[in-house]
Amino acid sequence: MKNFNFKTLSALTLVLFMAFSCSDDDNGATPPTIPDPVDPTPPTEEAMSIVETAVATEDLSTLVAALEKADLVETLQGDGPFTVFAPTNEAFQAFLDANDDFASLDDIPVEVLTQVLLNHVVAGENTSSTLATGYVSSSSTAGVDGKALSLYVDTTDGVKINGVSVTTADVAASNGVVHIVDQVIGLPNIVDHAIYNGALTSLVGALTADGNTTFTDLLSSTDQKFTVFAPVNDAFTAFENLNGNDINMILANHVIAGSALVASDLSNSYAKTAAMNVDGDALSIYINTDDGVKLNGISTVAIPDIVATNGIIHAVDTVIDLPTVVTFATADTENFSSLIGALTAEGQPDFVSVLSTPTGTDPAPFTVFAPVNSAFEALAEVPTGETLTAILQHHVIGGNNIVAGDLTDGLISPATLEGDVLTFTAAGDGFSITDGAGNSDINIIVTDVQAMNGVVHAIDKMMIPNLDN
Repeated sequence: MKNFNFKTLSALTLVLFMAFSCSDDDNGATPPTIPDPVDPTPPTEEAMSIVETAVATEDLSTLVAALEKADLVETLQGDGPFTVFAPTNEAFQAFLDANDDFASLDDIPVEVLTQVLLNHVVAGENTSSTLATGYVSSSSTAGVDGKALSLYVDTTDGVKINGVSVTTADVAASNGVVHIVDQVIGLPNIVDHAIYNGALTSLVGALTADGNTTFTDLLSSTDQKFTVFAPVNDAFTAFENLNGNDINMILANHVIAGSALVASDLSNSYAKTAAMNVDGDALSIYINTDDGVKLNGISTVAIPDIVATNGIIHAVDTVIDLPTVVTFATADTENFSSLIGALTAEGQPDFVSVLSTPTGTDPAPFTVFAPVNSAFEALAEVPTGETLTAILQHHVIGGNNIVAGDLTDGLISPATLEGDVLTFTAAGDGFSITDGAGNSDINIIVTDVQAMNGVVHAIDKMMIPNLDN
């Protein structure tokens, strides 16, 4: 056997290399590709949901525990979008410390905790730049009659929600936005809402003047519900008749007790307020909804439907003064415009001045049987001069505040200002009246519209006195 020397090995290697190269070309092999340069920016991480954001935030661990206890995790994992005002751990601890009944989350009844948490949630994605001073509805149904509670947003200096400050705003989540707050937002009653809104500071001052707690106690009560017409600061500034003697009565005249009425519940009608005359009869308020909501013809609802746990607040632009019998005739033009026209007709005595006389001054108080517009329209001719004066006086009894409960079959004494007496007859649930001329088919269609200086009953026909006397 011959040995291969180095030159022989090299030549063989060259031949083999060339053979394999020719074979690859024949098979059409593709030369290797050079990869594109690698992008140094890592792929964007998918945004976390609101709950995942809370879980990832150490200072929101109590909130996460509360959401789990209230079984709201799945809710806030939903599509939303939601706006969540998220209390810190310190905020929750302060909330527990302020409530003697709650030492820990475990002590809070689930239904209470659920409503408190939902009061931190608003539908939609509301960033700090889109929030504006005003009211929004929370997701809590702890409002009166199961309505969604209102939250007052104040953006005059940062963002506050019912007086609670946003400390970290606009934490983006896949299903909404989170704003971290420094306190737990409680479930507000009527007094709370008055305190939160800077436009109602004069009302709060009036409610608490000289340490008065009558109204703060009443309007914080959970024993009944209320509708409150709350005058804004400018309304108090413009009102000239507010004084120490009248303050409680005037404030009470802005409150309807026993009902929580939103704007859509209101209609052209009379309601009873918490204010009372000297006889203990509840004063009336006339509500007109022809164009917005107007009260006693002077005060307009500027912000409706602020929902609290124990009632509804409507902010109004004018303080509602204590009514006289003339107030209602003037305000209720739907029924009494013709009567006002007659009272103020040329040549007539100053009926408006007389019927505005306060109780305790002769001839007040008054019982007024007020003909509605259709009663005037039914007349063949509207009387004038002394005849009209006699007819108008025949509709007023002086010196008495005679409410429907005082009426019985027979004569009511004393006589009218004109001099004739009226006879009343029970008719169904009400009464019919026989006037001085013997007409007996006059019906009382609205009773007990109560003023400070008397009461008004609407009637469907004119009453004619005995003009032969």
